[in-house]
Amino acid sequence: MALNKVEICGVNTSKLPLLTLEEKERLFEKIEQGDKKAREHFIKGNLRLVLSVIQRFSGNGENADDLFQVGCIGLMKAIDNFDRSLDVKFSTYAVPMIIGEVRRYLRDNNAIRVSRSLRDTAYKAIYARENFIKEYDRDPTMEELAKEIGMTKEEVVYALDAIACPLSLYEPVYQEGGDTLYIMDQVSDKKNREENWVEHISLREAMKRLSDREYNIIKLRFFEGKTQTEVAEEISISQAQVSRLEKAALKSMRNYLI
Repeated sequence: MALNKVEICGVNTSKLPLLTLEEKERLFEKIEQGDKKAREHFIKGNLRLVLSVIQRFSGNGENADDLFQVGCIGLMKAIDNFDRSLDVKFSTYAVPMIIGEVRRYLRDNNAIRVSRSLRDTAYKAIYARENFIKEYDRDPTMEELAKEIGMTKEEVVYALDAIACPLSLYEPVYQEGGDTLYIMDQVSDKKNREENWVEHISLREAMKRLSDREYNIIKLRFFEGKTQTEVAEEISISQAQVSRLEKAALKSMRNYLI
């Protein structure tokens, strides 16, 4: 990926504007009033943020223009969902949104770079795991998973690793005014109110993608601390159904957050 080129998607990256905090505040006031020109100005003023984020994916062999466009989608989502009243820096909120958008794009297009045989093995393992959980109500060990699909543990591990998109916690994702933001900075820390807030936003977005029944089960189980039996009695289904729906909901949320 040629990120050192001056022009990406028709944008001269050497001349990207940089907004001051005062300018960002002033523009956001106008954006909240529906000013489309202010929104466009704010987007252009944060394209450096997108560029900084996508540079960390330079080893993936992806086209810089494609990643830049995907990153811009994440930026626009961040602008549309940002809440200034929570006293969080826009970059702190936007970086995870942009990273998430790029990672989903890479995950969805990962099959292009992984051999068919590896993909087939990985998908067999994934399906076998789901069937194992349904039958035994627990996650299989790697040995059990390998046995289910008639392959060695090493082959299964290699195949699953091949379709994953690993990240380094110490890779820089953004730099502004001498302050560098690393992936490690996005890891949850109960002592850090800002990061807890970002994590809460991500969790809330993941839960929005659940069905009403799955949402209710997750709320009762993990926010109200009820057992599966108590949840089953409350929503009038069996405990086994609660267990299956809970696992499906957690898997859906995990896939979104990853």
